[in-house]
Amino acid sequence: MKLHILGIAGTFMGGVAALAREQGHAVDGSDQSVYPPMSTQLEQLGITLSQGYSPGNISADTDVVVVGNALSRGNAAVEHVLNARLSYTSGAEWLRENVLPGRTTLAVAGTHGKTTTTSILAFLLEAAGRDPGFLVGGVPENFGVSARLGSGKEFVVEADEYDTAFFDKRSKFVHYRPTVAILNNLEYDHADIFPDLAAIQRQFHHLVRIVPGNGRLIVNGADTALAEVLAMGCWTPVVRFGIDGDFEWTARLLHADGSEFVVCHHGAEVGTVHWPLTGRHNVMNALAALAAANAVGVNVADVIPKLAQFVSVKRRMENLGRARGVTVYDDFAHHPTAIRATLEGLRAQVGSARIVVALEPRSNSMRLGAHAEQIVPSLDQADVVVFLHRPELAWDAGKVIANLRGAGETVPTVDALVTHLVALVRADDHLVFMSNGGFEGAPRRTLAALKNP
Repeated sequence: MKLHILGIAGTFMGGVAALAREQGHAVDGSDQSVYPPMSTQLEQLGITLSQGYSPGNISADTDVVVVGNALSRGNAAVEHVLNARLSYTSGAEWLRENVLPGRTTLAVAGTHGKTTTTSILAFLLEAAGRDPGFLVGGVPENFGVSARLGSGKEFVVEADEYDTAFFDKRSKFVHYRPTVAILNNLEYDHADIFPDLAAIQRQFHHLVRIVPGNGRLIVNGADTALAEVLAMGCWTPVVRFGIDGDFEWTARLLHADGSEFVVCHHGAEVGTVHWPLTGRHNVMNALAALAAANAVGVNVADVIPKLAQFVSVKRRMENLGRARGVTVYDDFAHHPTAIRATLEGLRAQVGSARIVVALEPRSNSMRLGAHAEQIVPSLDQADVVVFLHRPELAWDAGKVIANLRGAGETVPTVDALVTHLVALVRADDHLVFMSNGGFEGAPRRTLAALKNP
């Protein structure tokens, strides 16, 4: 079968492309914006990428078009698919029909931490000898690919609450019908499709409704929004986790930055994690993954020591290198809570060293200003913030940076950003780029400029 994937460079759709190719299908695709790490993965798989959404990119011998949720009516390729009566489906539905049947699906949902938690869970199952399949919204360094079929029974999928496609406005995760579902946390996001938190909670409850009674819900016990979701009705055993509180799975931090912690199950110590990740948020991600692995029969005491070899996902506080004494990181930040948690983890790690943040408000919620009031407190650990304020931004970034604890500046273009940062940073600084898009290559461009002034 030949597939053409519209939106193929997105993290989810790129994973679908990798799985389809592994199954032996012929795959090509097109996208408006193509950038690493997904573009690199697709090129390594030999998948042809076309820039833009020209109908001509869809060859006459295409059997089915897989449509990403970034495309809507009015898009030239979408109109061609409909007018030509071509067979089409969504990425989530294609996954459900072609990969998940007969598998034990473990779905990782939540506003924050989905990609990291999915990667940890797949890593733990691999360490247990399960050879899981997975689809992650990023590229886990331990695997080198964002998706694979695996030969084992389990399939781990990052379960996004965003809508499925222009023709299917349900959240993607309802397609997966998981046996085990992790509910990591829940906050307001995706302001372009959800009017309020209650609308997202309803979607999460749709997910809760389809987890079988002999499955498991792995739930952040401290999250009140998730508690409200469960109060709508729950028919599945719930296992709760948290750092502080009386939950089935807990952690006792041995180091403030979260790099060492004791894992407890029902109050009994199971093992001690020593790993390269930092931050309380990543401790929570690990607890969720350990609880889910336990739910499918893994002896977590055996795999906890393996977390010392876990390497996080590309673009999740990815250390790109060091030049002129400056350490440069690339982080896929898209929400104030994630920004705050990431910077708190870095602060605990680097102490009093100066943290410089280059921030691009790129997500739909960020660009619409839905999180504008939360940005200032989320950046409290930053000493300097350089804000990419593109002319089309719908709100005044100047009012935000005027209230920062540290210094704040705006620049209108990425070229100006790179130039400004090279002049601004000094030895022993930690420079963090935060964007959920390609950022026009700014992190690596800045590192290269620092190396070759």
